[in-house]
Amino acid sequence: MTEKTLDALSREHPSLDIGNTSERAIRVHRGARTPAALLRARVGFAAAWIAFFAIAWFMPAPAGLSPTGKATLAVVAWVAIVWVTEAIPVGVSGILLPLLLTLSHASPTFSSAASGFAAPVVFLCLAAFLFSAIMQASGLDRRIALTLLDWLKVGTANGVIWAMFVVNLVLSIVVPAANARSATLLPVANGIVQLFGQSPREQAAKKAIVIQTLVYGAMISGMCILTAHLPNMVVAGLLQTQLGIHISYMTWFKLQWPYLGMFAITQCWVQYYFRSRAVQIPGGRAALAAMRSTLPPASRNDWTVLALFAGVAILWATEPLHHLSSEIVALLALAALFAPGVLRFGWAEVEQRTIWGTLFLLAGALSLSSAISSSGLARWAAEHIYLVAHGHGWWLAIGIVMLGTHIIRIGMLSNVAAVTMIAPIALALAPRLGLHPVAFTMLISDTDSFAYLLPTQITAGVIAYSSGTFTTADYAKVGSVSVLIAILYGLCVIAPWYAFMGLPVWDGSAPWPFAH
Repeated sequence: MTEKTLDALSREHPSLDIGNTSERAIRVHRGARTPAALLRARVGFAAAWIAFFAIAWFMPAPAGLSPTGKATLAVVAWVAIVWVTEAIPVGVSGILLPLLLTLSHASPTFSSAASGFAAPVVFLCLAAFLFSAIMQASGLDRRIALTLLDWLKVGTANGVIWAMFVVNLVLSIVVPAANARSATLLPVANGIVQLFGQSPREQAAKKAIVIQTLVYGAMISGMCILTAHLPNMVVAGLLQTQLGIHISYMTWFKLQWPYLGMFAITQCWVQYYFRSRAVQIPGGRAALAAMRSTLPPASRNDWTVLALFAGVAILWATEPLHHLSSEIVALLALAALFAPGVLRFGWAEVEQRTIWGTLFLLAGALSLSSAISSSGLARWAAEHIYLVAHGHGWWLAIGIVMLGTHIIRIGMLSNVAAVTMIAPIALALAPRLGLHPVAFTMLISDTDSFAYLLPTQITAGVIAYSSGTFTTADYAKVGSVSVLIAILYGLCVIAPWYAFMGLPVWDGSAPWPFAH
């Protein structure tokens, strides 16, 4: 992890205010790159375009790959280099993807190349980002976090971690993306860990609190809420465009809620590793109560906003009754929120806190994901992976693919980017292995999100690292086991649960058990 990574994140998501969260982040001037980062970006920018033109126009088509598949491969090479080297902002890369898909003839028209920008999940994501911005502008995110911590009356490091997981769950309903929740809770976590002293046990407790709260808790809490984790929406969009399967907010929850149990296992492991379970908070509950007392009183507008958010959650949970899709509910809520007099601030305050770059990344990623599937590139890549994975039992085959995806995505600072490339390949690989396409694709994509080897693999890890409480060695040592926990949990818990719900991953012919 280097300071330039924090700087890049700060520039990509100015609303997260990463630049002010720790001394090491403050030392980096926002908007300026270090010489090493600038050199890497320039080399990456040139290499991306060289790779694009070389593959699209000069490289012979690999055996078994169609011309459109080769054209899509050129776009994948370009965007992979750009994402790994941080050559240009991720939002700009998302905007440019339809252009590249058109220039390379991977898509016949610009309209088809830009299909991801009109996907329903993009509007759902946009509404969710605006909800999050409203929470930040009103201070409701911090108020909810501190209120829950005070109510839960925690007094130990173990209690803090569990209480913050509850906070993560509550925030996941209205705050999309693990990185946004991590950024929301970063000042709260910093305030808590600053209560601890400098003894070895207290230092270890700080590491456990930050890693479990800002990384593991933020990621795991987002798995069961469709709008709480951007890769969820990438997978849902892919299944809808390729298989015609619409996954509602409630259906996603039914399939994914057992992931919450994984937090208990990672909690046991992290506490065992750091020996932090019984470490007491200096000042105890009174210290947390004092932090809450600094908040100004909630206004009438704040209560109105909370009531509207509660209504959205109820409507999302009851979609089978009223048949309004999640994106329609979200947009109706936006209309209500921006009615005159509802908010005590204007559009400018919301706009500057909305992570537009990530929205453009998601839209471009959906366009690329669709092209990877429709061009035949996913099937071609799946053929090569099949040679390694076939001939084994379903559990071993899935385990091999899971391990492979973790190796592939080591250099990427984006779950959206990784799942964009991996999910279409998994969808194409499933029938080759005789596995259920939906269950297999979701298992592979979900496990990919638990990339805990390096802080730079997921944005939430970068945010947590900015706190200055742990080293990359601390993170890697505890994270390597956490990755194995995630893989085993997917195989031993989630796969049987999918089968119980009517989606046995080992039966590729099982019908979709939910209403379309």
